[in-house]
Amino acid sequence: MLLLQITETAATETVRSMSLWNLCLQGGWTMIPLAALLLLSIYVTIERAIILHKASRTDDTFMKRISGYIHESEIESALNLCKATPTPYARLIAKGISRIGRPMNDVLVAIENTGNLEVAKLSKGLPLLATTAAGAPMIGFLGTVIGMVQAFYAIAGSGSSATIDSFASGIYAALVTTVAGLIVGIAALFAYNFLVARVNKIMNQLEARTMEFMDLLNEPSE
Repeated sequence: MLLLQITETAATETVRSMSLWNLCLQGGWTMIPLAALLLLSIYVTIERAIILHKASRTDDTFMKRISGYIHESEIESALNLCKATPTPYARLIAKGISRIGRPMNDVLVAIENTGNLEVAKLSKGLPLLATTAAGAPMIGFLGTVIGMVQAFYAIAGSGSSATIDSFASGIYAALVTTVAGLIVGIAALFAYNFLVARVNKIMNQLEARTMEFMDLLNEPSE
């Protein structure tokens, strides 16, 4: 009885001493692409979050100042204000100001084209997160299949003398890669949805600024 307790205690200590790094090593080579995807996803998430935070900043006095400059025909001052405001909506308004004097439809098209370019810049890197969200679990499942193949191969090679130790490494690889793939995929999915929501919010701001600017141009003709 005492020997059994000592054995169980030793086994428990061994499990407790199993570090995260050792578990990752048990996953085999499939952990390498998963680790690379995780690092890239973290980088893209942080970098895009910073960019989107800066792009979402608004100045409540911006359009009022633009309106004053345009009414006073100070086009150059309005353009200088846009250049001094490093935000996507300021670049949209600058494009619209540069088209003042042309038909309203031409002004609107120029603003919309600039808006599409701005949204494309803001969305840079998001396809990587979407790919990781879908691909990481698949890589994990691939590691699972490889691990199970290794386990059954070890069992077949050991014959009647097969023990748990004979195929434990294959089982470890199968389980660890599944867990790792799901963790990376879920993290990338949440990050992707978070960033997409931020981009959509900025798009709504751009549309609101565009409508406000077009209304401003129509004021003199009313």
